[in-house]
Amino acid sequence: MASPAIGAEAPRGEIPVTCTNIASGANWQIRIDYDKGTVDSNPARISDAQISWHDASDGGNYTLDRKSEKLTAIVASSTGGYFVYHRCKLEN
Repeated sequence: MASPAIGAEAPRGEIPVTCTNIASGANWQIRIDYDKGTVDSNPARISDAQISWHDASDGGNYTLDRKSEKLTAIVASSTGGYFVYHRCKLEN
C-alpha cells in the first residue's frame, strides 16, 4: 500500500462502497478492506491513485480510479470480452 499524502489519514478497515452502472443506473456494492488489501475478499493492489483487483467468480479485472471515482471492469468472454463502466462513491 502506498503512503498517504502528508497530513492525510489513510483509510482503515473495511469500507462498503456503492457503485452505479453508468449506462443502466443499476447500483451494487463492493467492500474494500484497506487493512487486508482486498476488495470483496479478492486480493487487491491499493495505491493513492487507484485500487485494482481480479474477481475469479466472474473473471473480471477491475480498476477504480480514486480521484475520479470511475470503476472500469474488463471481462473476458468467448466473443472477445467487454468493458463496463461504473461510478463509485468513495467517502473521503
